Parts: sequence; C-alpha cells; structure tokens
Amino acid sequence: MDNRMNASTPSRRELWQVRWGSIRAVLKKGVLFGVGILAAFIGLFLYNHLFPAPRPMSVSDVSTRVAQVMASATPAPAFSSQVYQVIQPSLVLIQTHGASTDGKDENGLGSGVVIDDGGDILTSLHVVANAKSIQITFADGTHSNGKVTTTQPDNDIAVLRADQPPAQLFPATLGNPNAMHVGDEAYVVGNPFGLYSSMTAGVISGFNRAFSPPNTGHALQGLIQIDASVNPGNSGGPLLNRNGEVIGIVEGIINPTGQDVFIGIGFAVPINVAGGALGSPPD
Repeated sequence: MDNRMNASTPSRRELWQVRWGSIRAVLKKGVLFGVGILAAFIGLFLYNHLFPAPRPMSVSDVSTRVAQVMASATPAPAFSSQVYQVIQPSLVLIQTHGASTDGKDENGLGSGVVIDDGGDILTSLHVVANAKSIQITFADGTHSNGKVTTTQPDNDIAVLRADQPPAQLFPATLGNPNAMHVGDEAYVVGNPFGLYSSMTAGVISGFNRAFSPPNTGHALQGLIQIDASVNPGNSGGPLLNRNGEVIGIVEGIINPTGQDVFIGIGFAVPINVAGGALGSPPD
C-alpha cells in the first residue's frame, strides 16, 4: 500500500517545474506590460519633442497681436469722401462774360448743380446777372453755352439750361433742410477761385439768418449759416448734408474787412426755398 502512494505522489522536481512554469508565465506578462508602458513613454517623449506644445501667449503677445489686427483693418470711408462721390457728377462750373457797372468788360465764375433729368441747373442769380454770355462745364468735361430760364430775385436764385447738355445727366438728390440742426455736418462743393470741384467741410452754425449781398440793395432772409469754407467761385454751388443730399444753394460770405475771403461765416439759401424758382412752392 505504501508503494502505491509513493508512485502517485509528484516528486519535488516535478513540483518545482510546475511552480517555475507559473512564475515564468507571470514574469512574461509583467515584462510585456512593462515593455508596453515603456513604449508609451517613449512615444509620448518623441511626440512632445517633435511637436512641442505652443507657448502660452503673454500679455505683451496679446497686445502685439491686437495692434497688428487693428493696423491691418480697413477703416470705413469718411462721410466727406462719400458725399463728394455722390455730388461730384452733378456739379457744374459756370463762367460768364459781361459788363461791369462802369461799362467795362468783366468775367465771372461760379458754381451750379444739376437738379432734375431735364437739365435744370440751380445757381445764384448774382453769378449770372448782367452776363452777355454763359458757359457751363459739366463733370464729364462737356462744355456748352447756357441761358437763364427763371430767376427768383428775392432769394438770389437763378435756373440755367445748357444749349447742348451731355448725353447723360446726373441730377443731385434734394434733402430736407428742416430736418437739420445746429452742429450737423455741412459740406460745400464748388469752384472757389476757379479751382474746379473743390470740397470743404464744417457744421451748420445757425438758421433763419439775414444777409445783404453787395450791390443788391436788399437783404436775403431765412438763410442757413455755415462755417464750411466759402470763397469767390463757390456761389451757386450745393450745400450738402452727410448723405450727399442738397439742402441749400451757397449764397455768399460775411467779411467785416471787405475782402473777398472767408473768415468763418457763410450763407446758403435753403433748397426748399430755392426750388421755388422751378415752380415748386417752398415747404
């Protein structure tokens, strides 16, 4: 019976082999796990080395970036630039030849603005008064003789027509001077001293002003006062709001020195009054 028991009992060597096999299996799994962890760390190290993370932006970096963006941004065009583009095709240069009060030949110049599809041009009456001949130059360079079709002496307004207007006319858009306020932008486009299509900018300084033009003997009433620069040659040109709409016809200037140069006070006839020369009653 003892011999049978000894035959079925594993030997010490066999037990050690079994245990060693188990240990080897555990060690193999551990080695594989460790190799995997090591490979992951190596991969992460290589990735961070090849593709380093961006450096966090400092306050100085942010300020520099903002300044660069602002410098590259295109600013919106000024109102004055837009106004000029709107009105310039409607502007005309008026040149006259006539006789002065002492009978001598006299040349004059002024400005005007096309205000309808029929080619009617509003200007100041004193620009064309006593003229023997009137020449009109349009924005496209077209030259034509012109004639006075209507006058409104009480407001120093005249309406002209060109004998041979250009093929295409660009009438100005008329605005509402009653919607304006003191301090609103005011733009004048005209031909001061013969400098064609010049622009000045300022503000409306007052309403319902009175002004006595030289050599007329009567005062004009209800005028718009402006501080946009006005000089000889601007008379008859358009006064404009910030939308490029005509709100008045430039009349003249006040200068206590008696010189024909601007000192900060100009006047314009409101367009709703000047429009009466075309048969439309003032608003």
